[in-house]
Amino acid sequence: MKKSKSVFETLNSINVSDKIEKKGNLSYLSWAWAWGELKKHYPDASYEVIKNKEKDLNYHHDGKTGWVETEVTVEGHTLPESLPIMNNRNKSIPLGQITSFDVNSSIKRCVTKNIALHGLGLYIYAGEDLPQDSSPEKTIKPNNTITEITLNIDDGNWEKVMRFVAGNKDKGLKFIVDKLKTKYTIKSEVQKEIAKHV
Repeated sequence: MKKSKSVFETLNSINVSDKIEKKGNLSYLSWAWAWGELKKHYPDASYEVIKNKEKDLNYHHDGKTGWVETEVTVEGHTLPESLPIMNNRNKSIPLGQITSFDVNSSIKRCVTKNIALHGLGLYIYAGEDLPQDSSPEKTIKPNNTITEITLNIDDGNWEKVMRFVAGNKDKGLKFIVDKLKTKYTIKSEVQKEIAKHV
């Protein structure tokens, strides 16, 4: 008897490459597409916005900024997620400037990340924990997307990159290099050095 795929295996095997949208240098899935794809495979899937019960709000705050919390349930397995309420530059919005539109947009983004935790498009978010370079200089590629900083062995980011490599060895060199290339230009000698640590 053939073992059926888990929810994660099913959703993670879906190629979302042609559904990825770009905003600045970030990649994301449309929440409507992600929700539709999830419901196509798991019609009983549901989500819930975790409300701030003390203040009867659909978001939470610390007095300075706010965030939303959601849960997505698929096949009886519930996963939570939270997301800051951010502006169009992906910076947290000060509490006094948060609008209902900001909250609604953040809820939809949070639900999409919840769905990714179940497997759909998870690899899009894999680079979120990559080290960020503090240097403001960035390269503009011919397709006008702002991307990489050249990664050099033993530069200011090398230690962070090595931690990322160590934490992702099981995914292989190609995965690691592909994810690093979303943030950095990687020369062949740097790639060879990374390969020694995989």
